[in-house]
Amino acid sequence: MAWHPPEGMHEFLKPTELCDSDSEEIKREARELVKGAGTPKEAALRIFCFVRDEIAYGLDFVDIKASRTLKNRLGTCENKAKLHIALLRAVGIPARYHRAATRKEWLRGIFSGLVYRTIPEVPDTHAWCECYLSGKWVSCEALLDKALFEGMVRRDFAIVSRIPAIDWDGQNALIVANPWVVKDLGAFDSLDDLWIETAKRSGPRLLQRLAMSLSNRHTASLRRR
Repeated sequence: MAWHPPEGMHEFLKPTELCDSDSEEIKREARELVKGAGTPKEAALRIFCFVRDEIAYGLDFVDIKASRTLKNRLGTCENKAKLHIALLRAVGIPARYHRAATRKEWLRGIFSGLVYRTIPEVPDTHAWCECYLSGKWVSCEALLDKALFEGMVRRDFAIVSRIPAIDWDGQNALIVANPWVVKDLGAFDSLDDLWIETAKRSGPRLLQRLAMSLSNRHTASLRRR
């Protein structure tokens, strides 16, 4: 089911090179997720829960397409936001990115120590999804999958007490990393150019893949009881 958005929302509904909401994989998944949903809010909640819990939080290349993240079932904040937006756009719900610079301390323990040390103290690439519901834009950051968050709680991660929530009610803003935001960088209909350029500056893919694999093993271990 698709909904008719208000006028002037074209930029927040169209596919882009990396946010490929027109791909068959994305459209098929989106249709399944919202099947039987009676309202855009209900559809958005289903998509949020899918992205949060079925796409594990971990490291992957920032310049891959949303459909690739859907297949990989894993992604960074950028990857998860991209997929989240693609799924919403595929069913006619306007969606956009919100970007901010955050202190890296909230990532301590989630990624391996080696990867953590390579992250700038205030990286400016953090992004999450906002969707347009009930006449307003609302943040709905589907960042930390429930299994990972529960693992962080079991291991007494210091940051857990500062995370506002990981559940979203479809009405109020949810920004998981909000306590660590240093600078709000605004809202965007696309961040493709930024991520393509970021990937070019990130060094050899083979070395990145090795570091990601090792770090993702560490993150996966946090989910195990």
